[in-house]
Amino acid sequence: MQPAKSQEPLLNKFYGNEWRELNSSNERLRLIASFDREIDLVELEQLCDAVGWCRRPQRRVRTALENSLLVIGLWRHDQRFPRLIGFARCTGDGVLDATIWDLAIHPLYQRSGLGKGLMLVLLERLRFMEVEKITLFADAHAVRFYLSQGWDLEPQGNRCVFWYAR
Repeated sequence: MQPAKSQEPLLNKFYGNEWRELNSSNERLRLIASFDREIDLVELEQLCDAVGWCRRPQRRVRTALENSLLVIGLWRHDQRFPRLIGFARCTGDGVLDATIWDLAIHPLYQRSGLGKGLMLVLLERLRFMEVEKITLFADAHAVRFYLSQGWDLEPQGNRCVFWYAR
């Protein structure tokens, strides 16, 4: 993970000042994570489809993004058409608590460290904000990934409960 370089005005134009380049095994491939670049809802829907998430109405997704504490996108950089290949978001008060709800990497780019890289950038920002407690909601099939990143399961198995609207 490399910090934004001020001498790259083209990337600053595309991704704002809050971008990071994630490492890639392909030297010609530039993968840029940004908190500043707006996420296109159609691209996000395509990414969610690719990873098998259920579809949600775009107006509700827009509202969720607007009300999130942090939203970060990961793009395969191309000067003509950057492509969204990853995404993460968290909610919270920005001081005491934050919860990471979504992390998605397009299947073509999975198993190359990008999920870990995107999570590191997100956690770095939350630590910079001095958030005291960071929690994570993950589907059962993703738990192994997060355990390998150093996350702990709720030890008592009874501290949190989730309610789903029906």
